[in-house]
Amino acid sequence: MRTAVALGSNLGDRLKNLRVARKEIFQLAGVTPPILASAIYETDPVDCEPGAPKFLNAVIEFGYDGDPLQLLKKLRRIEDALGRPSEHARNVSRKIDIDLLYIGDMKINNGELELPHPRMHLRKFVLQPLADTRPELILPRQAKTVRELLAQLDDSCNVVRLTNDWESQ
Repeated sequence: MRTAVALGSNLGDRLKNLRVARKEIFQLAGVTPPILASAIYETDPVDCEPGAPKFLNAVIEFGYDGDPLQLLKKLRRIEDALGRPSEHARNVSRKIDIDLLYIGDMKINNGELELPHPRMHLRKFVLQPLADTRPELILPRQAKTVRELLAQLDDSCNVVRLTNDWESQ
């Protein structure tokens, strides 16, 4: 099933953090092509501590054949390996953040995992990168396309395209 994750980083080498996370995700068992990746955007921090540095954000989409909870656990292990503690405060600066956005049309809410992501349709820093790859997608539990949701969003978050280059070091 088509699966998407949002990547974010506002500490350390932000671009390297996103690149390493993307590479690690694509090496997971069950991840299959085609693989789509948005541009990388620099965005204002949303709901973070005062003075938090800007984030780099992106969205990647891929095929996934496997259990959603197992994928979530694998994504958390990648976060841990990249320096994000497993017990972390919500909405604070971080080296890496990987949010599972959707897996096909699955609807899950079991306390550990909520699919689709409950706030993605309200976040410009998610919708703008998602619009790069899937502008006509209608997200689960939504009636409008990603492009339409982005156009109607009243969000003052500054989202600026930084680069399309995922490969350079």
